Amino acid sequence: MNNQLKALVFCVSLGLLSCNNKVDCNHEQKEDKEKVSDEKLDRFGITNREYLSAASKRALQWEYVENDWYRDFNPMKPLKGDLAYEEGVVRRDPSAMIKENGKYYVWYSKSTGPTQGFAGDVENDKVFPWDRCDIWYATSDDGWTWKEEGPAVLRGEKGAYDDRSVFTVEIMKHEDMYYLCYQAVKSPYTVRVKNTVGLAWSNSPDGPWTKSEEPILQPADNGIWKGTKQNRFLVEKKGDFDSHKVHDPCILPFNGKFYLFYKGEQMGEEILFGGRQIRHGVAIADNPKGPYIKSKYNPISNSGHEVVVWKTQGGIASLITTDGPERNTFQWSPDGINFEIRGAVKGANMPHAIGLNRTVEVPDDNPTKIFDWGLSHVYNSWDYQSIMRFDSKRMTSHVAKGEDDSRKDDEE
Repeated sequence: MNNQLKALVFCVSLGLLSCNNKVDCNHEQKEDKEKVSDEKLDRFGITNREYLSAASKRALQWEYVENDWYRDFNPMKPLKGDLAYEEGVVRRDPSAMIKENGKYYVWYSKSTGPTQGFAGDVENDKVFPWDRCDIWYATSDDGWTWKEEGPAVLRGEKGAYDDRSVFTVEIMKHEDMYYLCYQAVKSPYTVRVKNTVGLAWSNSPDGPWTKSEEPILQPADNGIWKGTKQNRFLVEKKGDFDSHKVHDPCILPFNGKFYLFYKGEQMGEEILFGGRQIRHGVAIADNPKGPYIKSKYNPISNSGHEVVVWKTQGGIASLITTDGPERNTFQWSPDGINFEIRGAVKGANMPHAIGLNRTVEVPDDNPTKIFDWGLSHVYNSWDYQSIMRFDSKRMTSHVAKGEDDSRKDDEE
């Protein structure tokens, strides 16, 4: 390919940059302008197709601009019963809810006592609220009043990969078996500790649970720390996006396989223009118990924090929250790997540690219906968190009080 042709291809593909061949480039731009319908120009308030700002060009290139995915979250509401806030107790990171035996079930991280951080004795102190946790579960008839049933998965014996803490759990039911995947940390909990992902299974949501003898997922092993000081930002080589942590696991059956979605944290993590440098990945297995093989296409997101994924429209959707340049967006993928933005989320009131309500049927024409209500945790203080209930509604139009708008019938 000669240089002139390369320049032309570059110009056409980006559409925003100038190219060396001004005549050809201008010709292509003129054709692109002519292809845009008058209706689309009018919708975006562009009255002169000959003068397009970079923002207007981006808007005209958007492939998906409808409101099918837009959500407005209400302030979270406290739960009743055993999951009401309790001073001195941490209950956080609720799993998705399932309904069995006529009751809702949820699993979560539970610990007690305040957090000392890394300044003290990391061997014996509690360095984070999610440190020294076990996984507990609760049931409810209505999703409001909950009864704490007891522990489901306990920390392992001293020396095991999960002897320090098991936390941030997710539930999957498949063929009358129940699977809990969760984070695990081995003591001592230092700044540079690398956590893993464990798995437990049972033929009843009430247990007993059998734990995997080894982790089903581990961080990449290609980063290099700089020196021996406990500083997670000092590195000689950062390595893969998940070279430090693998967090927030969630397994979904999909296309005859099992997709383990997770959050990766990188050694030497930076603050970039979108905030913390955090992305998601996926590992795939033929069997719920593994082995799970990380996708060669990882990372599969540019942003995110807690993993929130569900099946809809024949593919997998993801809510990207908190961190990165694409935060506060709904994304969708036909294959569980290649995600594209489908819509934005109003940031106000949006929960960030979401436990989805997997009892909800998600129709193709309302792909975010699973967010009608669910659970999340809130920080009552740095030391203590509790689980609360969220709800939201789909927004397809906006009107003033008393204003008549037939489009409002689409809101739920």
